[in-house]
Amino acid sequence: MRFIVIIFFTFAFCLLPCTKPCGAAQLEEIQQRGHIRIAVKDNLPPLAFRDQSGNLQGLEIDLAQRLAQDLLGASKASKLKPVLNRDRISQVLDNKVDIAIARVTATPSRARIVNFSIPYYLDSTVLVTKDTSLQSLDDFKQLKIAVLAGSSTIAPIKYFIPNADLVGVNSYIEAQNLLESNKIDAFGADATVLSGWVRQYPQYRLLNVRLSTEPLCVVIAKGLQNDKLRRQIDILIASYQETGWLTERIKYWGLPPSSILDKDANRRDAINRVSTR
Repeated sequence: MRFIVIIFFTFAFCLLPCTKPCGAAQLEEIQQRGHIRIAVKDNLPPLAFRDQSGNLQGLEIDLAQRLAQDLLGASKASKLKPVLNRDRISQVLDNKVDIAIARVTATPSRARIVNFSIPYYLDSTVLVTKDTSLQSLDDFKQLKIAVLAGSSTIAPIKYFIPNADLVGVNSYIEAQNLLESNKIDAFGADATVLSGWVRQYPQYRLLNVRLSTEPLCVVIAKGLQNDKLRRQIDILIASYQETGWLTERIKYWGLPPSSILDKDANRRDAINRVSTR
């Protein structure tokens, strides 16, 4: 049911009117060109980052290459362009890339200017700790939990653990230093980011409780000329869910399971929905 609701709202976002010109290439133009330009991150493990040889890798890189393979017949047909967070959407609007796969959360405000695919992953607020005795949210009452100052993680933590003592930090490094010196008991942030921590620092572990749900989607320009590309990407992402390919890649990169992939019925429903849109 949660997946159906997310699909509904993601689709509803796409129906919002476009408030500025949208100039990304149509699917036919991309196919004639022979490659698709994709904005990605290069500093956000395990979603998208560079290995020791400088090659891009991660879940979003896998998705970008798989979409290129299925849209154009070759994974190398993806031209990946690393971008800063502030440029993820403007790169699409300015026709510097065709799509963006760069940890962009679908929100109503963003959906006024761009379209979103169905989600390929549900990110969430989670807690990371190195204290093995902390197993449930009740265990964190009265304990110190660090949060990035002004971040969206503050609200869900306050809601689910109202008695926790929140400690504001300005960076992930500051939070890590506080954890290492035992000045805080946990750190709350996005699962996609903290999964990279756990992968790099095995002494940490993620609490198996999601405090929020944030759909990560492919960004596509608005406009009827781009509708065929959007629908094709939706169908492909739904098929990756149906076949288990996304589940396997999520597990490979050490990310928490995405609840959109939990039930076969939800996956079949998603394919039926995007196929008839």
